[in-house]
Amino acid sequence: MKRAVIGRMALAAMTAASLSGCASLTAQPTVSTAGMPGELEAIHAAAFTRDQAVFWVSSNGCTSKSDLIPIVSIQGGNAVITLRRIDEDKCHQKLAEGVQVKWSFEELGLQPGSPVSVNNPYQLPQT
Repeated sequence: MKRAVIGRMALAAMTAASLSGCASLTAQPTVSTAGMPGELEAIHAAAFTRDQAVFWVSSNGCTSKSDLIPIVSIQGGNAVITLRRIDEDKCHQKLAEGVQVKWSFEELGLQPGSPVSVNNPYQLPQT
């Protein structure tokens, strides 16, 4: 059930990205990640509301919001979020669908409704 919901959310995010221009799907980062802390995190899905950014990431059972850091860059007047993993998940209970982490636009320093794109590569959840 959870996997189906994540699949629908990923499809919705990709559809919204292709139609709205508010989020983009990229294979390579569009913003340089040189000098950013941690490691570039591959994501399963991303979705945005008017004032919230939601990501699904891989987890070995211990990933929490505090293990990741969203770095916001401005490119061409639009916000680009790069999600970085700063603490490794050393647990051994792999969660096939990953975990959901979210930040409010206020936490990200963004105005509600700001155009946002993602600088991370997408990776399908492992089954």
